Amino acid sequence: MTQRFMSVRSPYLELLFQVVLHLVVFVFYSFDKHEPRIEVQEVAFFINYAIGAFIINYVLLRYFYAKQYLLFVCLLFLVLTGVILAEEFFLEKIFYPKSRGLVFNGYFMTLLDVIPVITILSGFKFAWDAIRIKKEVDVLKETVRESELQFLKSQINPHFLFNNLNNLYSYAIEQSPKTPTIILELSAVLRYMLYECKEKYVPLTKEIEQLKNFTKLNQLQIEERGEVHFNARHIKEGYKIAPLILSVFIENAFKHSTASQSDQIFIDISIQLSNSGELFFVCKNSFLPQSNTDNLPHGIGLKNVKKRLQLLYPDAHQLDITSENNEFIVQLSLQLSNTSKA
Repeated sequence: MTQRFMSVRSPYLELLFQVVLHLVVFVFYSFDKHEPRIEVQEVAFFINYAIGAFIINYVLLRYFYAKQYLLFVCLLFLVLTGVILAEEFFLEKIFYPKSRGLVFNGYFMTLLDVIPVITILSGFKFAWDAIRIKKEVDVLKETVRESELQFLKSQINPHFLFNNLNNLYSYAIEQSPKTPTIILELSAVLRYMLYECKEKYVPLTKEIEQLKNFTKLNQLQIEERGEVHFNARHIKEGYKIAPLILSVFIENAFKHSTASQSDQIFIDISIQLSNSGELFFVCKNSFLPQSNTDNLPHGIGLKNVKKRLQLLYPDAHQLDITSENNEFIVQLSLQLSNTSKA
């Protein structure tokens, strides 16, 4: 990222651009189809214009960018006046002492001769700056976006750890024989989160395996109070997905089901990959609306994952969350890219 940012601001590239631009403009300025040669006076007049354009480009434009428009216009008038005076009362006296050097056609008539070349040289500099600034803004936006994604991802781990440590504490208080199993499953999930989720995207097969372990870990909360189904179909190698996106929905399913029901809990998780690389995720969980789920703390989970989806899949996802017949349903479709074809 730093190298890219530096390349945008490279002064050598701009210097090369300015040299080529001045050569091209000079060729068109001095070209005469009747006498295709370069005259000394043409070089002198063009240097006068180039000096004026240089002052405008690298001194006056700073005031323009600083929104000091009145000062910019005043200084621009002074620079153009200086170019005109140098041409009329110095260069023309030297190169055309018996013709053009004897007559001054007036400020505005001379300005019409001066302004085209200076406008071209300054206009291209202004366009160059606009492109450079846009690239810098794009780089900064990408940096902010990456920072925001890292912040959102960092929120998920403590959120998950907080919930599962509470469950582990409950089992430890009861001296449940399942406590070692929970610790083992929790260790596997945390290992994945800490060491394999550092990239923006991870292999889909690994993420599905993580979701299986994650579901097993949460399933320990249910005991014999209901059923949990996890089904992943047509998962292929070569596809990647943003990590820890789907686990938030699964975690919420367990949290709300176990909090609202003492028995007959039902959680169904279905994941399917189409031939075109579109991932379909459906998570259904039962709940009792008369229960105290409204008193559950509204954590950062759903808001976090919605924000990550907007950043990572702005035009490649559809999320629908509905509630009907005592069933909470999350339906998410993601268009994944096949890295094996890249």
